[in-house]
Amino acid sequence: MYLLWLISFLSSAETLNVSKLKPDCDSVYRETYTSAFEFVLKLVTSKETYMRPFIDGLPSFVYVDMYVTSIADVNEKAQTLSTQVKLVTAWFNGIPLWEYYEECGFELFHANKELFWTPDLLIKESIKTDYGTTPSPYLQLHIWPISVSIDILALTTACRMDLYKFPFDTQTCNITFHSAVHTSKELVIHPLSEAKFITQDSKHLFEAQGEWELLLINPSNFNGTVLGNLHDLLVYQITIKRRPLLYVINIIIPVFFFLVLDVTSFFIDANGADKLSFKVTLLLAISVLLLILNDTLPSTADKLPLIGIYCSVIFSLIGIGILETIIVNYLMAKGAERRSAALMEKTAAVTGRDDSVRNQQILPDSIRDENEINSSLYWVRVARVTDVAFFILYIITIIVFLSVLGKNWIS
Repeated sequence: MYLLWLISFLSSAETLNVSKLKPDCDSVYRETYTSAFEFVLKLVTSKETYMRPFIDGLPSFVYVDMYVTSIADVNEKAQTLSTQVKLVTAWFNGIPLWEYYEECGFELFHANKELFWTPDLLIKESIKTDYGTTPSPYLQLHIWPISVSIDILALTTACRMDLYKFPFDTQTCNITFHSAVHTSKELVIHPLSEAKFITQDSKHLFEAQGEWELLLINPSNFNGTVLGNLHDLLVYQITIKRRPLLYVINIIIPVFFFLVLDVTSFFIDANGADKLSFKVTLLLAISVLLLILNDTLPSTADKLPLIGIYCSVIFSLIGIGILETIIVNYLMAKGAERRSAALMEKTAAVTGRDDSVRNQQILPDSIRDENEINSSLYWVRVARVTDVAFFILYIITIIVFLSVLGKNWIS
């Protein structure tokens, strides 16, 4: 029942559209379309459509528009970019269909791609190229001698990335089109639209709002050597910017928080073992974040990314802080040991002597005890001065480091 309703609806719609044309327009359109199709069929039968079209020995001109509809994946470690693009290719076909132009709406018709010459365009940076949907077997033949092919491609291309400012980085990846066999004297490739319109249309067609933001698509063409021959190249420069919020929350803020905790650990009593175990726990926590970062960044980078410097320096600062805590604890323990030894000697001397001897040894023992106490207090003072001096130097180092890093990172 629904099928019959749909058929009747389409029939009424077709009748309505035809009624808007001139009285004989429908029959004229059909006759024109049939005549044009028979004309093209004769050309196909005579194999004329299989030859590369050109005028007076000039090269064939091919016009390409590439619209990025989504950014599926950016693999920093493998240095690859995965995108889905809409590719519009137009070229002169040499078929004079303008002779069949009528006012009844005949402007183009569709024909099988296998019956016509099509540009053999390759992507230089391609690692893997698939059709994003089922490939269309047809192309458009316009009344003016132009053929148009529209394809949806899923591309995985090589992209040399600069991760120095990761995750506040902007990447530029190239997708280069060139002919497989035709040299620049035989085939010339040009962009069909300007960069401004390609970028606007790509943003309009953009499907996924993921980690990356599309900034600009800039086409340019030049000549380059391919297998020793000079070919015409069309390069699309895709500029994308990373949205850094995920990495700021997962890596940068936690590491900074660990640094703040390490600074506050200076207020923990140095005599206890809690301070040392607390610092070691912070060091292990940063080690886990460094492992996560190692799975993201490539090992073949030309220069160390700033986020790697950020985590490594903070890791080193906490490590140095642990060494300082060990030294301070050693000095405090040495002072306590001296004082404990003095007290033990004093107790043994007092209990092992009679009153006459004790009275004769009071002055020398008092002097010696005082020296031992002063010695123990000396080591305690050295430990406290070392702790305070290191704390001040530690704060200054952190402020200078974060200021310089932030200036280079955000700029």
